[in-house]
Amino acid sequence: MREAYTHGGGLGLAIARFGGARAGWLDLSTGINPSPVPLPELSPDVWTRLPEDGLMAAAIAAARSAYAAPAKAGIVAAPGSQALISLLPFLLPQTDVAILEPTYGEHRAAFAAAGHRVHAIASLDEMPARAGVAVVVNPNNPDGRQTSLESLAGLQEEMRRRGGLLVVDEAFADAEPALSVAPKAGTESLLVHRSFGKFFGLAGVRLGFALTTPVLAETLAARLGPWAVSGPALAIGAAVLASSETWSKVAGEVAAQAARRDEVLQGAGLTIHGATPLFATVETQDAAALFEALCRRHVLTRPFDYRPDWLRFGNVKGAAEASRLSKALAEALSDTAKGNEA
Repeated sequence: MREAYTHGGGLGLAIARFGGARAGWLDLSTGINPSPVPLPELSPDVWTRLPEDGLMAAAIAAARSAYAAPAKAGIVAAPGSQALISLLPFLLPQTDVAILEPTYGEHRAAFAAAGHRVHAIASLDEMPARAGVAVVVNPNNPDGRQTSLESLAGLQEEMRRRGGLLVVDEAFADAEPALSVAPKAGTESLLVHRSFGKFFGLAGVRLGFALTTPVLAETLAARLGPWAVSGPALAIGAAVLASSETWSKVAGEVAAQAARRDEVLQGAGLTIHGATPLFATVETQDAAALFEALCRRHVLTRPFDYRPDWLRFGNVKGAAEASRLSKALAEALSDTAKGNEA
């Protein structure tokens, strides 16, 4: 069962096995804000015309300001940061790639597909001497690990000396901006991935950005081709990213969600292995049984093949969902305890 859930959001698979209507499930399998921001009013033209240069320019300008990227940084927009993760390895000379793991698996998959030699490292001290690319997800998914700005600066300098590249995936950094290296974008040997949909709860918009040198950004944009991002996505991104009021409101909501989530998990007696404001990963030897017991109560979480003792919980929307999760956990943990006794 766990093998089917390579990513969060596999609600259709869960419904097929455990039944119920989609509206009756509590999907906590992703790290997406469950309280999406209101959509801005859009001109009808964005639905009927090809995306024009002005839309792209506005989205890029809003991203530059929102992520505190300097004027010298090259920024490219894509239909989700996943598109950039998948494309980048094919634009780089084949080399040894060191990925700080465990982490989001698509980095490894993309570099391997492009013919690179991929090495998993458990700490930056294990960096292979021949690595030409280093990948760090910060804050990390799924365990919330944080890599300091000082460590990343040192790693970037090392990659610069090697003529290589440091890739920092900041998909979950919107809620923890102090961790971001985006203000250094545009300097040599650095590329930063940013995701629009998670923090704002609009993953379906499919919008992401790469912040890097102008040359690499231009190469990425050229390979993506014209009109890679839809007009509605660009317009929504520009409006939301440019609103400091929206940023502040969402940050407060996400912090409250995280506090409520952790209270429920700890109240159930679960040990939180690591967390970000958008998800928490618990460690329990009964993770597989707990996953299934929760599914029987139509609560979906995220299991991991490589760590069968981990289960990740996204945020609950409010008090009612927190109460439902608390009740489901109590019942599910009781079930797993009885199963262990049998």
